[in-house]
Amino acid sequence: MIKTVIIEDEKPASRKLERMLSNFPEIEIVAKIESVEEGVAWFSENEHPQLIFSDIVLGDGLSFDIFEKIPTKGFIIYTTAFDQYTLKAFKLNSIDYLLKPILDEDLEGAVEKFKSFIPAKNTDGSQDIKQLIRKEKSTLSRVLVKIGYNLKIIQTQEISCFFSENKIVYLQTEDRTYPSDFTLDELEDVLDEKKFFRVNRQFIVSSDYIKNIHTSPYYKVDMKFQPEEEITVSRDRVKDFKDWLVS
Repeated sequence: MIKTVIIEDEKPASRKLERMLSNFPEIEIVAKIESVEEGVAWFSENEHPQLIFSDIVLGDGLSFDIFEKIPTKGFIIYTTAFDQYTLKAFKLNSIDYLLKPILDEDLEGAVEKFKSFIPAKNTDGSQDIKQLIRKEKSTLSRVLVKIGYNLKIIQTQEISCFFSENKIVYLQTEDRTYPSDFTLDELEDVLDEKKFFRVNRQFIVSSDYIKNIHTSPYYKVDMKFQPEEEITVSRDRVKDFKDWLVS
């Protein structure tokens, strides 16, 4: 059995995740934790589970606070409605980051990913988590944006480009431009590098939406959907850009 803990301060969300996990007979939920204080106490007094499903924003702080005070070798799958914590999550034993509302197929994929990290039976299980996690980085598949008082989930496959303007990073889709909580540096770390490329200090473009590339007098990229400003490739990035196009 896979010993599992749920960290979630909203009871309906906790019950829903528990119901979804009941479809995995190999998973045994040993505790449900609702706060940072309760989490620190539980992880201080109990054997750490193999797998942890953790919301990030709790009533008394962030769940990161638990694992910064009580380091764990368990694998963490973060479940949250907020995308701005992605980068930090990946640095704290995270093997996946699921945006709410959690989809059945995303949960199944996360559980299967966890299983692929379980040490073989002939090992003593003492390997460090960083040695078990695959070398390829986790990638961002969805972005949560705020529109007035509403939240909207946008799949990264719908995004033509990301760009910075007046210290805010925006994403461009077919419909419109949306502000995000990321920096371009953070996005470089979490986007699929086969699909997205940073052409200069201001723009990250998607290969799926490149319409045309001008090469004279400088490299300029026309996207199917883009802001009014033209997108040029920095001179020191041209070779990498050409390599990326055919990779």
